[in-house]
Amino acid sequence: MLTLLERRRKKGRRAAVVVCAGLVLLAGCGGGAGDGEREAPPTAIGTLEQLAAKADCEPDLQTDAEEIRQANCLTADGRYVLVTFATDRGQREWIDEADDYGGSYLVGRKWVAVGEPKVVAALRGRLGGTVETASPHHSGRSGSGGSEGGHSGHRGS
Repeated sequence: MLTLLERRRKKGRRAAVVVCAGLVLLAGCGGGAGDGEREAPPTAIGTLEQLAAKADCEPDLQTDAEEIRQANCLTADGRYVLVTFATDRGQREWIDEADDYGGSYLVGRKWVAVGEPKVVAALRGRLGGTVETASPHHSGRSGSGGSEGGHSGHRGS
């Protein structure tokens, strides 16, 4: 039987995945941006508000839970979703679930930004991090406990 906290965590992650999936569908399908080769600053750390400030975004907070915080952002580069996590494990679980929907992700320590490839590339210039992409045709979990390094489009863990 799930505890109340576990149910809230699952609900928060699902809501974040649904929002990001919608963003990916609105943005259209895009391959890797190729901008991942460009020089980037050290990976930023901080709260959602601190990361948003570094990215020149006034965050529109959508989820404010203990284990996950999520905001929509709009900058001159475009729209994206910024998500912060209480734990590394929570972040990895979220990414593994979101990968099923495809898209481009900028990944830092306990944070992820999701948007069109060109937006993610521009954000990388301000926040650092690692670009991850997933194909939208990915059809479920591999059952390998989160490491999908053998699939194309995924960064090895």
